[in-house]
Parts: sequence; C-alpha cells; structure tokens
Amino acid sequence: MKTIQTDKAPAAVGPYSQAKISGGFLFASGQVGINPAIGAIVDGGLEAQTEQVMANIAAVLEASGSSFDQVIKTTCFLADIADFKAFNEIYAKYFTSKPARSCVAVKDLPLGALVEVEIIAEV
Repeated sequence: MKTIQTDKAPAAVGPYSQAKISGGFLFASGQVGINPAIGAIVDGGLEAQTEQVMANIAAVLEASGSSFDQVIKTTCFLADIADFKAFNEIYAKYFTSKPARSCVAVKDLPLGALVEVEIIAEV
C-alpha cells in the first residue's frame, strides 16, 4: 500500500491521507473546494467550489500516475440537492468516461463546503 500526498491539493483537515494506492487502485479521500495555495474554501458559490474540487482531484490523480479517464467510481455530496444540475454541468466536463456514481445531498459538509467528491480509480 502506498500513500499519496501532493502539495497541489489541500492537506488533510483531519487524521487521514489524500489517497492510498492498493491492489492497482487509487482510493482518494473526498475533496472540497479548498484552494491549497490559501488553505481556504474558494469564493464564488457552488460553481467555483466544484471547479476547485476538480482541480484538487486532478492533482491527486496526477500524483498517483492516474487520470480522470481511469476513474471507476465517484461519490458526490451536495449541501443542497437544488445544485444538482449546476454541479452536473461542471462534473460532465471532467468525467467524460462516465464512471459509476452516487450523488446525494447531505446536511453539512466540512468547513461549510457546498460540494465534496471522492473517487476510486485505476493506477
């Protein structure tokens, strides 16, 4: 098992790693819209946060030697299900291979985030 850590994605905000590789798969922790350069959630609402989430996922994928096309499964969490359509429009630009997905609304997300996405990918 290998731990993935990159400065191009936010550091963990708790006792966990950004991702682990095991058995040829990458298991990535959920990413929220934290800009790693400033260590805070980006301004601009759901769209800006979703774009930052995708940048953070890209950084973890790159650090592991994987890519968006190798993502097998995503789990997506929204603070408000009314944001489902806007989230999907951005999500579709990145996950063009259409991995399996679950998407749910939750009561709260860490740091007041509006969106969180975790992934499983081949490496």
